[in-house]
Amino acid sequence: MSLSFANGIAVQGRARALVPLCAGAGAYLLILYLGDMRLQDSDTFWQIKIGQWILDHRAMPTVDFYSFTRTGVPWNSTSWLSQVLFASSYAQWDWAGPVILTAAGVALAVAIFVYLIGAQIEAPRAVLFAMLALLLSTHHVLARPHILALPVMVAWVGLLMAAADRRSAPSWYWLPLMALWANLHGGFVLGLALIGPISLEAVEHAEKGRRLALFMRWVLFGIGALIASCCTPYGWRTLQGATSILGLGELLSIIFEWMPANFTTFTSFEGALLGLIAFGYYRGLVLSAPRIFLILFLTWSALTHVRSIETFAFLVPLVLAKPLGEMFPRPPADAAGADRWPARYVTVTGALMIVAASWTSTSLYMAHHRFSFTMAQTPVAAVDLLEQRKVQRIFNAYEFGGYLISRDIPVFIDGRAELYGEKFVMDFFKATEGKKPEVLPRLLDEYKIDATLLVADAPGPQILDQLKGWKRIYADDIAVIHVRDHADSAAATPPNPAGQP
Repeated sequence: MSLSFANGIAVQGRARALVPLCAGAGAYLLILYLGDMRLQDSDTFWQIKIGQWILDHRAMPTVDFYSFTRTGVPWNSTSWLSQVLFASSYAQWDWAGPVILTAAGVALAVAIFVYLIGAQIEAPRAVLFAMLALLLSTHHVLARPHILALPVMVAWVGLLMAAADRRSAPSWYWLPLMALWANLHGGFVLGLALIGPISLEAVEHAEKGRRLALFMRWVLFGIGALIASCCTPYGWRTLQGATSILGLGELLSIIFEWMPANFTTFTSFEGALLGLIAFGYYRGLVLSAPRIFLILFLTWSALTHVRSIETFAFLVPLVLAKPLGEMFPRPPADAAGADRWPARYVTVTGALMIVAASWTSTSLYMAHHRFSFTMAQTPVAAVDLLEQRKVQRIFNAYEFGGYLISRDIPVFIDGRAELYGEKFVMDFFKATEGKKPEVLPRLLDEYKIDATLLVADAPGPQILDQLKGWKRIYADDIAVIHVRDHADSAAATPPNPAGQP
């Protein structure tokens, strides 16, 4: 009778091992169902285009060849592996491919997340944290490389925190994770930066006699991670490319995903911050100095750039997992010595059923639903007209650059802000947003622009309506086209909307 009871506990324990897989499957189906909302960032166009170029040429891009303003300028694609995966999936299944790939990336991140924090806290609480993390990240769950790197980030930080909790050094077998991350997305520099504070957590709680040796092991691991991050087709230049975006200064304040968090209206992120503060006070949560630093750093990053909110959402629970586990102890472990074969059977069978159900659901959904990119940033009709007129040099809106690249049309500017630099992009925005309208005719003449393709509801088209030498020939709800009216447009004077002398 006691053996039967022990076997029952073992089976239940193995069944609980399916919780991460169930959570991942749920996240996968949710993102798949909301797939069209993942296709609303024009950068997806050029990401796929670059991936296809890599596949076609079996080479890596080292200079720009998509714009006419930066042609030949050195540029490295630090997300080349993600771009290849997106391009391959798009070639196979059209827009359904990137959606499925995005859903799979989120699902894997959620499954790893639940597995890692489930080692410290009960499964229901782990799933709740995963749901909250997914809710906070929804705004940035797009068909772009950072989503494919998300599960690697969660695994990397989770494993480092697990080593710190054990007061030991990370295993060298984890270094390939850093190499994979560096090939998927430039955010790997965060993983390198977090090695330092996490190592302090391990060293602080280690026995005094072994702190120095443990610290040196972490230092060697950090050096190994730095070397692993250079295991890409670009070598050490990967680090340079990944950090170049951080030097764009003022420009980061006008690109949406790099903007600071906005609290003018209540958001889920604001709720999460207030909830974290309230919980800490109510439960009297006591943390070590390194953990406090990690939470403050992740919070600062999320407050500074909205694109870092998903990093905050997934990594803060990993930092808090052990303290929460001590505050809310898990139930007793499974009985030792129980026969594990029935339990393994439950686990394997359940896992296969979950995977089969997810794929069947995908096939059924794709059979009657066709994914398509949002039309809000896709000026199809306007670009068709420009091609009919055989226009060569187009002054395009920032958000239209990706679509033009997908149509093999050289662009004035696109989402690769690090390629164009702070001054160039800031001049563009100030000219088209009406902050410095006198800059617009200078740019049009300097780069010998034949036509402009700007957002319909932006100030740029209204400025061009008043600019001598230019005329509007097309407009819809998405885009407006202006072309040169006569040859002496170079002598045109800028408009004076303010009516000042």
